[in-house]
Amino acid sequence: MVTGKRNLHVPLPEDLYDRLRAEATRCREPATELAREAIDAWLREREARALADAIRAYAEEAAGTPADLDEELGAAGVEHLLETEAPRR
Repeated sequence: MVTGKRNLHVPLPEDLYDRLRAEATRCREPATELAREAIDAWLREREARALADAIRAYAEEAAGTPADLDEELGAAGVEHLLETEAPRR
């Protein structure tokens, strides 16, 4: 039977283990579920950062080349964002 899940043994420092167990008890969820959610959130954040870094690198490489953003289009985009931005209090 294939479950689609794999096990990973992760030795934790005692303090981290105690904090995880305490949080699991507090919210009445299995510690393994909390650990799985934390790992997933951490990986998503790293993937998003890697994508942002790749976009930034591409933009820096493309600056001043024909692949660079058209100035009129860029100005229109900024204008649109300023018009649609919610007022800050």
